[in-house]
Amino acid sequence: MRHFGRAALGPRANHTTGSPDTPGRSYRPRSPDAVPEARTPPAANRETAAPQPSPALRAAGTLTRMDLVFRAKRVITPDGEIGADVGVADGRITVVVPHPDPTGPGRAGTDPLPTGPFRTSQFGAGPFGAGPFDAGAAPTGPLPGLAATGPFPADPAATPAADLIREALRAGAELVELPDDEVLIPGLVDTHVHVNDPGRADWEGFPTATLAAAAGGVTSIVDMPLNSLPPTTTPAALDAKLDAARGRVHVDVGFWGGLLPGNGDQLAALVDRGVFGFKCFLAHSGVDEFPHVDVPRLRAALTRLPPDLPVIVHAEDPAHLAEPASGDYPGFLASRPHAAEQRAVADVIAAARDTGHRLHVLHVSSARAAADLAAAKRDGVPVTAETCPHYLTFTAEEIPEGATAFKCCPPIREAANRELLWAALRDGALDLVVSDHSPCTPDLKRGDFATAWGGVASLQLGLPAVWTQARRRGFALTDVVRWMSTAPADLTGLRHKGRIAPGADADLCAFAPDAAFVVDRAHLRHRNPVTAYHGLPLAGEVRRTWLRGRRITGDAPSGRFLTRGGGAA
Repeated sequence: MRHFGRAALGPRANHTTGSPDTPGRSYRPRSPDAVPEARTPPAANRETAAPQPSPALRAAGTLTRMDLVFRAKRVITPDGEIGADVGVADGRITVVVPHPDPTGPGRAGTDPLPTGPFRTSQFGAGPFGAGPFDAGAAPTGPLPGLAATGPFPADPAATPAADLIREALRAGAELVELPDDEVLIPGLVDTHVHVNDPGRADWEGFPTATLAAAAGGVTSIVDMPLNSLPPTTTPAALDAKLDAARGRVHVDVGFWGGLLPGNGDQLAALVDRGVFGFKCFLAHSGVDEFPHVDVPRLRAALTRLPPDLPVIVHAEDPAHLAEPASGDYPGFLASRPHAAEQRAVADVIAAARDTGHRLHVLHVSSARAAADLAAAKRDGVPVTAETCPHYLTFTAEEIPEGATAFKCCPPIREAANRELLWAALRDGALDLVVSDHSPCTPDLKRGDFATAWGGVASLQLGLPAVWTQARRRGFALTDVVRWMSTAPADLTGLRHKGRIAPGADADLCAFAPDAAFVVDRAHLRHRNPVTAYHGLPLAGEVRRTWLRGRRITGDAPSGRFLTRGGGAA
């Protein structure tokens, strides 16, 4: 076991240079070419002496520009886990070439390999429907010059796609070869992040939030509309968000709009500006500038919006909530019972059934509500739902006296409930797992459970936290990737995110699933390292993260704005 924080982005502060093998020294590469990965040696005088691509490679169109190849014995693709070479051109994946042994390391228990000599874009409809691409939509057909049909070849290394990889390497493409203990997975997509910038950047700001994301293998986030000042409920407020984030983000960032009583006339303009949908609360949000809506107002708002635009709901019924009778955790938990979630989720399901509008339930903590969601899905109701790492990791019985870092709404519930949440993920009642990263300053966590701020900061730790618990219950890494990468991308229509497939962005993570570490809050990249995970042993370590093929080192921010439909934000 080792303490967290020295792998994905290098040391937090006081950087020194040297060799990655130098004992007692932190290694920070001086340039992208100095990253300590296995690479092909640079060609001498590459500009004039590099071998030229063959006619076959030139005929392959966009593949002519292949400038980067990832090679790993374990790669998580939409079709399962394989050994593969992943070719990248201009930040996009162009080809995925399986290695000759399709039963190599990590294959047991994964889905069968598909037909075809390589992976074409397979962005099929799931629980979120087809959904539009955003800016720079991924191609959906076969790549130029290559056949996309036919039986899986006996020797993938002999396919035209493999020839293209070899030609690209001969022509000077960079090779990044992962060691045997690492798995290449798509960067995570976290659609539930509270950045709080502008207005409450002392709680969390875009630079620190996106560095924490990258350190946790997250390459795209969608920012929630509240806790910043002003909340993102008008185009002018969205402009304030964009101004706060511009040039300061290390991963890609999109935005949810806010649905409040009285801002119905602002919704269409926010849709035109590219928000991914709208968030509302059915109970008090915790901040007065973001009031909740009742169910009739929610239904009325749905008539103003396209039916396929997600409306995401904090589902607790205020009629079942109460002030805590005491300041300890049992008193807080009793004030927000299962019935509060179950009643509100029933209202959301009814609205989706009656209107046909896509509704999404946020941070489900009650397995009773999850059971109702499962029944609604069987009936074809257009509703989806998420849960969060803290609900899958912690239990009410384990929360120490006065440990307000664990306080969140809805609350962490009983051990038996946690196991039922895992069953709901297995059965598909819950679709995705996202952080609900909701940080604050340390002073707001002081006091007891009746008065402390409610929110768990976990953006950097979600992947190892979920993997630690998932592997104990027999889940595969492919499951975790589906919950934390592909499904959140599909919720927001980001079909070129969250998967390793041709046409997708080369947003990638080198993850060591068998590594172990102990969480040390001093090594977290969040603005305020207040965490419920401090001291917890976790399995799985994020070693490196790439955004469009460029490793995120914490130096020059290269994140972009994401919009639904691909327009300018």
